[in-house]
Amino acid sequence: RLVESGGGSVQAGGSLRLSCVASGRTIRSFVMGWFRQAPGKEREFVAGVSRSGDNTVYRDSVKGRFTMTRDTVQNTVYLQMSGLKPEDTAVYYCAADATGLTSRVRNTVGSYEYWGQGTQVTVSS
Repeated sequence: RLVESGGGSVQAGGSLRLSCVASGRTIRSFVMGWFRQAPGKEREFVAGVSRSGDNTVYRDSVKGRFTMTRDTVQNTVYLQMSGLKPEDTAVYYCAADATGLTSRVRNTVGSYEYWGQGTQVTVSS
């Protein structure tokens, strides 16, 4: 089970930190990812960390602004978002890929078997 928290409303340029707590299995068993879905748009990959923890991948539009980390003791992954823009407004989802290779991060929705319920992020201009 994946449970996200930390969403909210901020002004452009602001920051938020999203958390995703996993229960049932250690996050080291999974490739962990963050996705987002804006109204009327398809769900898109934001960031992911490999099973080994040594490879973190970001979509181009968030590079340099978002940082994904994981805490294997707390069994939690985080998405630190800074320099937020109105186009970052979306529901953000945490996801887990149980079948990915150790050091590889896949960026397609269909690669992830487990999903959280989502947390809303709204950025106003």
